[in-house]
Amino acid sequence: MDKKDLLAKNVREFYREGNSALQRNSYNSAASLFFKALAVIADWHILLKEGFIPKSHTDRFRILEQKYLEIYKILDKDFPAYQDSYSIGLRKETAEVIRDDFQTVAKKVGFELDKEK
Repeated sequence: MDKKDLLAKNVREFYREGNSALQRNSYNSAASLFFKALAVIADWHILLKEGFIPKSHTDRFRILEQKYLEIYKILDKDFPAYQDSYSIGLRKETAEVIRDDFQTVAKKVGFELDKEK
């Protein structure tokens, strides 16, 4: 499996597990998983457009801010909730916002969520 396919597989897994956590009212887990799906879909997009995968959150944010501002703004907005998911109780609405932001980015970058390899 090449890097692009592995990233796509991880995106789908994080998204699917985020939905499962949301259904179980595990909002911290759901938010964390949806943000991971969001970060990995950004990496997938960067790999397709730039030919490499960022090595860290810092690298990802820098590249997105310089070249893909709309995606950057979404990740930048949601990153504090992802960080909060480690230490405070998040609400259902927070997890749903991150899920919806993921869906927005997936549509923007042409990611087929239902496609499995």
